[in-house]
Amino acid sequence: MTDWLKILDDEIQSGDKMLKAVPKVLNDPDISLDQVKALFSELERQAQFIEKLRAALEAMGHDFPVVDKATALEARYADLAATAAEKLKELRQ
Repeated sequence: MTDWLKILDDEIQSGDKMLKAVPKVLNDPDISLDQVKALFSELERQAQFIEKLRAALEAMGHDFPVVDKATALEARYADLAATAAEKLKELRQ
């Protein structure tokens, strides 16, 4: 049986690290528009994947703790993607 709580806990830890690393990367004065676009695209793709995973976990009838962790992970990636989107907007001005 898949231990979704463990998998999601590990992914949340990775997301927490990214919450610290992504702003530093985006604040690098030498970052290019293409690099920010690529980062945004990847973060958006990850957020969409986690959204689908959360929906699948809900559909399979997993307990609230599993779904709650998936929701938290989805929010992390959505926040990171929004941060990258703001940087894109800033660079395009």
